[in-house]
Amino acid sequence: MEFDCEGVRRLLGKYKFRDLTVEELKNVNMVFPHFRYSMDTYGNTYNIPVRFWILDSHPFAPPICFLKPTANMGITVGKHVDAQGRIYLPYLQNWSHPKSVIVGLIKEMIVKFQEELPLYSLPSSDEARQVDLLAYIAKITEGVSDINSKSWTSHENKTANKITVVGGGELGIACTLAISAKGIADKLVLLDFSDGTKGGTMDLDIFSLPNVEISKDLSASAHSKVVIFTVNSLGSSESYLDVVQSNVDMFRALVPALAHHSQRGVLIVASQPVEIMTYVTWKLSTFPANQVIGIGCNLDSQRLQYIITNVLNAQTSGKEVWVIGEQGEDKVPTWGGQEVMNHSSQAQLSNRAMELLRVKGQRSWSVGLSVADLADSVINNKKKVHSVSTLAKGYYDINSEVFLSLPCILGTSGVSEVIKTAVKEVTVTEKLQSSASSIHGLQQQLKL
Repeated sequence: MEFDCEGVRRLLGKYKFRDLTVEELKNVNMVFPHFRYSMDTYGNTYNIPVRFWILDSHPFAPPICFLKPTANMGITVGKHVDAQGRIYLPYLQNWSHPKSVIVGLIKEMIVKFQEELPLYSLPSSDEARQVDLLAYIAKITEGVSDINSKSWTSHENKTANKITVVGGGELGIACTLAISAKGIADKLVLLDFSDGTKGGTMDLDIFSLPNVEISKDLSASAHSKVVIFTVNSLGSSESYLDVVQSNVDMFRALVPALAHHSQRGVLIVASQPVEIMTYVTWKLSTFPANQVIGIGCNLDSQRLQYIITNVLNAQTSGKEVWVIGEQGEDKVPTWGGQEVMNHSSQAQLSNRAMELLRVKGQRSWSVGLSVADLADSVINNKKKVHSVSTLAKGYYDINSEVFLSLPCILGTSGVSEVIKTAVKEVTVTEKLQSSASSIHGLQQQLKL
C-alpha cells in the first residue's frame, strides 16, 4: 500500500520533530508495507473531576482547587498535584484580579493535565484506601463551617507552636533566624515565592535549620499560631500611592488564603508602610482587630527603655515609657502606669533618650529580633506590654479606622488590652490625630 506522506504529516501536527518521524515511518512502510497508521492515542478523552472552592474573598483571592477522584481512581503526585489532590498551577500562584478569571484557570488546567495526567485507574485492592482520601478531600472542601471540627482541632493541637513567615527576602530570613534562635516554635514555615536563586532561602536550604520548612504552598501554613508578613512589592512605581497599591495588590492574593488556613492565629505585619498594611491585612482577613497587629514602634520602644536605663542611667526602670503613633518622624514618647517622677523630669528624660534613638537605624536583623520578641509574647502568652500597631479608633479622640502604635498587652489571642497612659499631653494627642488623618486619607484612595 502506498505511503500517504502528507496524511501522516498532518496526523503528526503536534510532534516537535515531525519531519524526522515521517522519514522514519516511510522507511518502516518500505520494509513492512502492510502497517497501518492511526492516532488513536491522541484521540482519547479523559474526564478529570475537579472541585473549585471559591472563597468569600473572590475574585481577589484565587479559588482552592482539588482533584475529586472516584473510588477507582488514584492520584498521580507531580509538580501540579500533591498526594491529597490539591492542585498547584502558575495561574493560581500569580492570580491577580481582574485579569485572572476562572475560565483562564480551567484552560491552563487542561493544558497542564494534557502534559501530565493527574489520575490513573486503581486496582480493586486499593479502593478501600482511596475511600479515606476521598473523605479527607470532602471534609477539607466543605467550607469554613467545618473548621471547628474535632479533626481540625486535634491537628492544631499537634502543632500548637507553629509559626509562618511570609516572604523570603532579607527581613523574612532575619525573622526566621531570630525565631529559630529563640526556640519558640515547634515548627517554622518560611513561604518564599521568589524564583530560583533570587531569594535568600537557598542558603537556608543548604544549611538546614531544625524544624524549619521552606515552601511556596500557602497551605503549608495551616494551623499556624502566628503568621508574619514581611513581603514588600518590588515594583518600579512612580508615586507613593502606586507603591502602596502594588503592596495591597500582593496582599489581596495572600491574606485571605493565609487567614483561612490559620483562623485562630495572630497576624503580625512587618511590611511597609506598616500602619496601612496592617489595616489592609485586617480588612482582607476579616479577623477581629485584636488578632491583627503591626510591628509599629516595638523596636523603638525597647531601644528607648534600654537607653533610659542603661545609657542615661536614670533612676527608673524605663519600662513605663513607650514610643507610640506612626512609625517614622511623627512617633512620640509617652509614659504610662505609676508615675515614678514628675512630669517635667519625664519630658526631659524622654527627649534626651529620643535624641539618642533617632541616630539608630532599623536593620533587617534588628527588626527580625523585634518580630521574634512579639511572636514570643503571643506563643507563650506572656501578657507583656508592646507598642504595636493596633486599631486606634476610640483612642486619643480618633474616629477613623486606622492602625497606630499604642502600648498593648499581648497574649495568645493577640491584643488583650490597650494600656492607658498616665498623662494625655495635648501635643501627643495632636500628633496622633494628625497621623491618623493622613493615614486615613491615603487608605481612602486604595483599591481593596
